[in-house]
Parts: sequence; C-alpha cells; structure tokens
Amino acid sequence: MHDVLVIGGGPGGYLAAQRAGENGLKVCLFEKRNLGGVCLNEGCVPSKTLLNSAKIYEHATDGSAYGVTSENAKIDQAKVIKRKNKVVKKLVSGVAMTMKRNKVEVVAAKATIKSRQNGVITVEADGKEYQGKNLIIASGSEVVKPPIDGLQEGLEKGFVLTSREILDLEVIPEKMVIVGGGVIGLEMASYFQIAGTKVTVIEMLDHIAGTVDAELGKLLQKNFEAKGLEFKLNSTVTGFGDKYVEYEYEGKKEKIDADYCLISIGRRAVSVDIGLENIGVECDRANIKVDDQMLTNIPNVYAIGDVNGKWMLAHAAYREAEVAINTILGKKDVMRYEAMPSVLYTNPEMCFVGESEESAKAKELDYRTLTLPLAYSGRYVAEVERGNGMIKLLVDNKRNYLIGAHMLGSYASELAIPLGMMIEKQMTINEIKEFIFPHPTVGEVIREAIFTL
Repeated sequence: MHDVLVIGGGPGGYLAAQRAGENGLKVCLFEKRNLGGVCLNEGCVPSKTLLNSAKIYEHATDGSAYGVTSENAKIDQAKVIKRKNKVVKKLVSGVAMTMKRNKVEVVAAKATIKSRQNGVITVEADGKEYQGKNLIIASGSEVVKPPIDGLQEGLEKGFVLTSREILDLEVIPEKMVIVGGGVIGLEMASYFQIAGTKVTVIEMLDHIAGTVDAELGKLLQKNFEAKGLEFKLNSTVTGFGDKYVEYEYEGKKEKIDADYCLISIGRRAVSVDIGLENIGVECDRANIKVDDQMLTNIPNVYAIGDVNGKWMLAHAAYREAEVAINTILGKKDVMRYEAMPSVLYTNPEMCFVGESEESAKAKELDYRTLTLPLAYSGRYVAEVERGNGMIKLLVDNKRNYLIGAHMLGSYASELAIPLGMMIEKQMTINEIKEFIFPHPTVGEVIREAIFTL
C-alpha cells in the first residue's frame, strides 16, 4: 500500500513525489514517456538552450556598437541541437536521481485509474495493479491540433511542426510560418529570426503575447518588426498545402510560402483515457476541477499542473504540488494565483505578474499606473545599445500597494521574482521604498519607478 500514487512525471508530478518522499511517505510515480515531462524534454528547458545560442550569436554579429568585431560568426544548428540534447539528458538524470534518493518507486508505463473502494485507490500500469491512500493526477497537456484542411498531411510530411519537432530541427530554414503569437510561438520566432530565417507569425487576435499588458505587447511587436519579423494579425489559418500556408484576412484569402510551419495555438489538458470516469472525477471540458487545495470532487484525489487548466506553467505546477502534499500531510496550505509570474524568453525578454491594465479595468479596480523607460537604469544603458525597454507598474489607489508589474528588457525574467513577491505580500509603496537595490543593476529601475509614483 502506497501513501501517494502520482500519475505523470512532469514538473508537478515529480516535485509532488519528491516532497512526499522527503516527508517519509511511500510513493509510486507513473510516467509513460520521460521523467521531466514536456517542460524538461520538449518545452521550456530545451527552448532556452536554443535561445541562449541565439543570444550569443546576436552578440557576436552585432557587437560593433560595443567596440567588438567578430568575423564569420554562424549558428551550427546541428551542434545547437546536440547541446540541447546534452542539457536535457543531464537534467532528466538529475530528476531520476532525486526520485531514487527519496525512495520513490518509478513505473515507466501508462497508468489508468481503475477504482476507489473503502478509501483505497487502485491504478493499473503495465498489467499490474498499484494501490494507494491518495492519488495526484499530473497528466499534463498536449498540443492542440485543430481540424484545419491539410494539417494532418502537413504533420505527416514534416512540413508542419509542433513544439516537439521544432526543437529537433537541425537546419535553419530560409522561410518559416508560425501559427500562433503566444509564448511558444514568439520564443521560436525570436530564435529563428536571429538565426537568419524570414519568419511570419499568423495570429487570429489583434495583438500578440496573449494576456500581456497591451502597451508592452505593442512595444514587443515593434521590437520584432524592427528586426524583420512580420505579423499577420486578425488572421485565421484556413489550410496547409505543399510548402505553403493559407490564411484569411478581412474576408480575403492569402497564401504564404514557407520551408516549415510551426503550429503553436495552445495546449489542452490530457484528461481522456486515464480512467477519471471510473471514480467519478469531474471536469470542466478537458480540465479537471479542483479547489484551492488542489482537491477534486473525490476525497484524497488531487489534480495539479496543466491538467487542471489553471495556469499552464511549470512553476505553477511546482507550487500546486507542494499545496497538495502539504494538504495530505495535514498542513494548512492553499494555492493562490493572484501573483503568478509569467515570462517571455524572447530577445528582449518580457515578464508580467499580477494585473494588467486590461484586467484591472475589467474588474473595475481603482488604480493608477506608471510607465518608465529602462534607460533610468545605468546598467541597462551600459549594456544595451538602441534599447527601448520599459517597466510598467499598477498600484491600488485605496491601499497604495502594488497589484501589477510588467517589464520588457534585459533581466526581466529574473526581476519577475522580486516583483511577484511585492505583489504577493501586498507591500505598500512606502514599504518598497525602504528596500536597498544594488548598484548598478537593471533592477534599480523598480526603485526609480516606485519613487516616481
């Protein structure tokens, strides 16, 4: 009898198993593919290895403004992919060692929920039954593949790629179409544009970057366009052909030729064919319904990570895993999403946490904003030539604390951490003013903005 059964070895699943093991619980983790899940094997981590190579290449080819000249710099895509695979292998091995160190039983097979009787949950994998007192479902998500003409044929021929295949592409295409202007699409657009590909992004909305603050989203788009990236907004893809993509704009059909096409229009929870119906777990469409302790409608059954559809982010899954395990251990803990940080690892980077102007208006909040160029940071000016980075803060007028922060520019991903803490703890502007920011850092722009409010 196990204390905890975990279905899925992605960020949420393996961290839940780790935390349970650290607390002396007997744990069994099921993973049908690779430990680390999508994020580690074919998502956030491998994409960052590519983006780092692009950053180094861009520095090499655009260094004259900094007094540095290099000749014959190039991206060796095959070597980039080889290094990516090396990084992934190292990190996956690290997860495996962590499971072993915490005495987690790992079953490399597809798991199916069979029953729940007298408080005992039964899961079947590879013809064997496993029983546990608690079940954590962390089955993740999968790429959305809409019923568009020619899509399946394009995938089979290798013309259309998903986020999985593009991270194994060993050539730099001359032309690429990216369907979807969200996080994955923009990060891959950033990489291949820097590498020398003519990239066109087709997005059905009138803006890029999803729910990011519109002002900074437009600035990011302007940065991309200055580098040659092209956007087709308010456009709907209608078909895929032999090395081309068809789309419709204002009722008129257009066609773009390309060597490859990345389809990146979102992901959906993997909640089918895992046996939820056998114990009566409720879903909202594909997403498993949970409360703020990650509990489903069934006692002792939890759902964390992408499968609950709350926030499809690895760090959200990490925290959800901790909340679930703490609840199992009898510790009081709840999940909060008000200050969930998000990052676009484009060049330049963008981070956003808390409210945007659009969400604040929709909620009819009483707030004020401040927008400040990153040129207020001496380090930013020293390191970024022709930069137009920006920070935007939203402040609650009644209680005078930070409710939203958005930043475009160098180190934005790292500065999301302190900004998120300030929002999470509902720190007042006066309290933040007392912080000492090291000089010279880009983070000093936070202090400059706070004192300008």
